[in-house]
Amino acid sequence: MSELNQLHPQGLWEIFAGICSIPHPSKHEQKISLWIQEWAKEKGLDVKEDAVGNLFIKKPATAGMEDRKGVILQAHMDMVPQKNNDTAHDFLTDPIRPYIDGEWVTAEGTTLGADNGIGLASAMAVLASNDVAHGPLEVLVTIDEEAGMSGAFGLEAGWLEGDILINTDSEQEGEVYMGCAGGVDASATFTLEMEDVPSGYESFNISISGLKGGHSGVDIHTGRANANKLLVRFLLQATKQFGIQLTELNGGSLRNAIPREANASFVVASENIAALKVAFESYLATIQENLKVIETDLTMMLIQPETFDQMWTKACQSNILSALNGVSNGVIRMSDDIAGVVETSLNLGVLRCKGPKFVALCLIRSLHDDGRSETEEMIESVFTLAGAKVEFSGAYPGWKPSTDSAIMNIVRETYQQNFNKLPEIMVIHAGLECGLFKTEYPHLDMVSIGPTIKFPHSPDEKVEIKTVGEYWKLLTAVLANIPSK
Repeated sequence: MSELNQLHPQGLWEIFAGICSIPHPSKHEQKISLWIQEWAKEKGLDVKEDAVGNLFIKKPATAGMEDRKGVILQAHMDMVPQKNNDTAHDFLTDPIRPYIDGEWVTAEGTTLGADNGIGLASAMAVLASNDVAHGPLEVLVTIDEEAGMSGAFGLEAGWLEGDILINTDSEQEGEVYMGCAGGVDASATFTLEMEDVPSGYESFNISISGLKGGHSGVDIHTGRANANKLLVRFLLQATKQFGIQLTELNGGSLRNAIPREANASFVVASENIAALKVAFESYLATIQENLKVIETDLTMMLIQPETFDQMWTKACQSNILSALNGVSNGVIRMSDDIAGVVETSLNLGVLRCKGPKFVALCLIRSLHDDGRSETEEMIESVFTLAGAKVEFSGAYPGWKPSTDSAIMNIVRETYQQNFNKLPEIMVIHAGLECGLFKTEYPHLDMVSIGPTIKFPHSPDEKVEIKTVGEYWKLLTAVLANIPSK
């Protein structure tokens, strides 16, 4: 970690190195929360924890700035736990291993956690600094942003005192965000019907890997392939042509990450094996050619594992594969109001065999409630026709843009003063917590900024070093420019 401590701004990078040293995947934030609290107390700062686990840290205004509007810096303490198959890493016990790779910082075989570790480190660096001018300052650190936003959902009225909230969870320097998509989780659960494998059948395992994956919101329009969809397509073809029958099907790891890997086990009559292998090689060659510009490392493997005694019935398999093949994935509609921004999307994120059940998990995102509802109805229709039980949960609202936002104008003017150009004013196709904050704090004037982070939610995640310095320069200048009440 010592090499990170040589980067600028040093205080921010030192804190980020400390964050990387403490396991903090979603739903397991206890260690990082205790570390933050102990750190704040050592600095003589007022820190408290609410009923769901969010942290609140206060710092008095710089001398002479007591009359400024109160600012809340906001970050989340959890990270997405993703790793390559060949990486030995336990996210509950092992530290992230960051390193400098040219102009970027990335991690060894895992997600880096720059989303939102850099934002968290920047807020803590402001708290630690005696050189950053600011008015009354609060830092809100939420839990579980990546896996349900339970921290933001649980935020109660009466804790926050500020007038302005600066969210630090954006991922492109030079872009200032004034709105975001809402979302909802969808699950489709099938009851598996099994039968004995007859004689004359052989067992196989098929896997697909090496895909780029990424964030199911900000990367959904990039054309990256979904491992679940690619594998299901082949399995459906092989079912029709060679009569394969599945014994298991799993893929993806998180509903908010584009699946990079998927695998299945099946049996097939011995006389069809030779033709199956030819079809497998042909399919692999086709998708490698079709996706070669984006998916440069796509690979598939077909091996013979141990023998299976039971397989899915033909009717059960047909229902599941047809539904998975038929449900949409990726961009559903682009925005009519904001050029280049996705309005509605769907990610078929996770496939899991769980005992006698098979479960498919999706994440719907949309800038509009009606776009979300329409996609919910589509998913429910497809999976219900196939005999699944469909449930929706964890719905969260979008953050509606405010064209008369005072903090937006301050950030834009401050950016121009410091960089001699105007920033892009954007709406992000991802689930920032800002929309939920408005529920209990409707008066908050909000904006979201951050450095450039590429490939979040995947082991290729990296943050551009120079943009961290630029983000820090902007953040501290904005704090100095906050007007009086």
